[in-house]
Amino acid sequence: MNRLRAWRWAYLVLLVPVVAHAQAPDPSKLTLDRIINSGDFSTEGFGPARWLEDGSGYTTVENCDGGRDLVKYDPATGKREVLIASRELVPPGGPTSPLGIDDYRWSSDGSSLLLFTNTKRVWRMNTRGDYWVFHLKSRQLTKIGGNAPAASLMFAKFSPDGQKVGFVRENNIYVQNLTDSVITPLTTDGSASTINGTFDWVYEEEFSIRDGFRWSPNGASIAYWQLDTSGMKDYVLVNTTEELYPTLTQIRYPKVGQTNPACRIGVVSSTGGTTTWMAVPGDSRNHYIPRMDWAGPNELILQHLNRLQNTNEVMLADARSGQVYTTLTEKDAAWVDVMDDLHWLPSNQEFTWISERDGWRHVYLAPREGGEPRLITPGNYDVIDVLRIDGKAAQLDFLASPNDPTSRYLFRAPLDGSAEPQKLSPADQPGTHAYQISPDGRWAFHTYSTFNTPPVIELISLPDHKLVRSFTDNSKVLAQLATLEPPPSEFFRVDIGEGVQLDGWCIKPPHFDPTKKYPLLIHVYGEPAGQTVLNQWQGRNGLWHRMLAQQGYVVISLDNRGTPAPRGRAWRKSIYRQVGILASDDQAAALRALEKQWSFIDATRVGIWGWSGGGSMSLNAIFRHPDLYQTAIAIAFISDQTLYDTIYQERYMGLPADNPDGYRNGSPITFANQLKGNLLLIHGTGDDNCHYQSCERLINALVAANKPFSMMAYPNRTHSISEGQNTSRHLYDTMTRYLETNLPPGAR
Repeated sequence: MNRLRAWRWAYLVLLVPVVAHAQAPDPSKLTLDRIINSGDFSTEGFGPARWLEDGSGYTTVENCDGGRDLVKYDPATGKREVLIASRELVPPGGPTSPLGIDDYRWSSDGSSLLLFTNTKRVWRMNTRGDYWVFHLKSRQLTKIGGNAPAASLMFAKFSPDGQKVGFVRENNIYVQNLTDSVITPLTTDGSASTINGTFDWVYEEEFSIRDGFRWSPNGASIAYWQLDTSGMKDYVLVNTTEELYPTLTQIRYPKVGQTNPACRIGVVSSTGGTTTWMAVPGDSRNHYIPRMDWAGPNELILQHLNRLQNTNEVMLADARSGQVYTTLTEKDAAWVDVMDDLHWLPSNQEFTWISERDGWRHVYLAPREGGEPRLITPGNYDVIDVLRIDGKAAQLDFLASPNDPTSRYLFRAPLDGSAEPQKLSPADQPGTHAYQISPDGRWAFHTYSTFNTPPVIELISLPDHKLVRSFTDNSKVLAQLATLEPPPSEFFRVDIGEGVQLDGWCIKPPHFDPTKKYPLLIHVYGEPAGQTVLNQWQGRNGLWHRMLAQQGYVVISLDNRGTPAPRGRAWRKSIYRQVGILASDDQAAALRALEKQWSFIDATRVGIWGWSGGGSMSLNAIFRHPDLYQTAIAIAFISDQTLYDTIYQERYMGLPADNPDGYRNGSPITFANQLKGNLLLIHGTGDDNCHYQSCERLINALVAANKPFSMMAYPNRTHSISEGQNTSRHLYDTMTRYLETNLPPGAR
């Protein structure tokens, strides 16, 4: 359009009289602006809150004029005391505004507070920042790290006596004496390839460990991980948007079958000196040490996995000599899980251990000197998480849901296994419960939500589970939900044959008419790392699914075999060496069964969508079963399993040389030539997790097969595709418009 024609058109538009008024938005309808931009459905949290070790109460952070106060509460009486006012957190000689409190830790005697502030993201979950110690007696602030650059410290924590602080900077470990602020380097060889006290990308991502050092119980020593990433290949992220020429970010990333980092454990005096290395056997590049801690003043306990991750050796190590011996070995024909909930009993002669050796995930007591562990939670159910061990009272608090894998409840059981576990969560509150229990077991911060109600956070007493006070009931969100035209929702099970039933949830359009036909949208994850069918608040995705239901879609999700539901070992590990194969077959079988049972499903309008592993599963669905699915949206996916990292993919698939058929047949790219329907690919080009390379390779395969598809690449966005102005709003709008065009809503 030339300029003159554009001007004439604008002039004519100005001459047209305005006779219609813009319609006010319907408050009963969800929109993307309401979901993402309005704040109408933003839930409130609580904290960060910490129970005090002496049992005198808890502390939390509360907003005040000009900052945030740190306050203490007595759980029994509700008495409130401001321990540190925000005005006291103004650093000397610096800005006049108080320090922000992103997180904090108390010294063991409660006399000092370690503040974490000015945080900057490293990876998706890791952060660097600044640390300050506030001394309650002198009311003075001490900066940790001396003249270190801003936001460069990680993992600072008090020594057991509270007189020192250890921290990590630039892959080295340091200790600062709080009396004179003298800083002692404990390691000096840290570099881009030698990592002390923290972890490389793959250890952090797949073993969920970030803090890489541990103070000894007497504070005399520090044990730490050291990783050697030399010899590993870099993955290069290309950023073409921020500078005139592209900038490159190199990340050591071991793809399946490639060279891993070497890992070892060292012990060094907290005053500096030579490191004693633990003599852990085996090739350190083909074994992992995912957990380590002190088992006494001069002894460590660690978990040692082989590369296939089907054998976990629990080892005790002499911190002085470095000698180790194995006290427990856990094996599985598939894979073994890393054990997070290891607790020593007061005698220090037994520790808790979680195992699936009897077919269910149970708690055992393992003897220090070796021997057969003793089962203390017998029964045909899974222990989901151990929350607290009380050695004196001989009690165990844990999460489980014996009769409903979509929920989570608190149970208490005797440590000797002499009685049935007692369910403490209220019988009239079906759904998902989470707890942060006080050291003495008398109180807990309790978070509760359901599929249709946002989280309630409260203080309760235990074991009676009585409400003491409410922190937030998210009443504002509830009020907004009450204004909506509610789409009905339900949980269900579908039989896919051979005695296998899958759990699912379903959201139907308001004023649903079962005599009509509706388009079906399936939300999927389907891999061993996640479960979608949970009776808990679903956040943004849940609201988006409700919006789609209001527009005339039936939306469901299904948990296939291999997802981490508490349904026993056989359920979870049936997926071994066939990720992408069994799951997509289960999902397809469930869809066929539902189309027979639910006459309201329009089999010509079936779509599926997912993110990350769910994106891969969406691709597998539409490629492997092209006659069942007409539309798919795949976000931040892996199209070829050989492109993902060693720890995750080899855990569930084995080594690629030993399972070539599994890797080939489980990878969506193998079946890209079978695409018949509508496909939208969405990926961030700066994704350090599931690389954009995976998307580009799939594009090549689709082009080679002459298959039409759509795609949206978000420049320099990571795996969350959330960075940058309006990104989330644009992403969900892109998905919504694609569905409206290719999977038309509404009953027929």
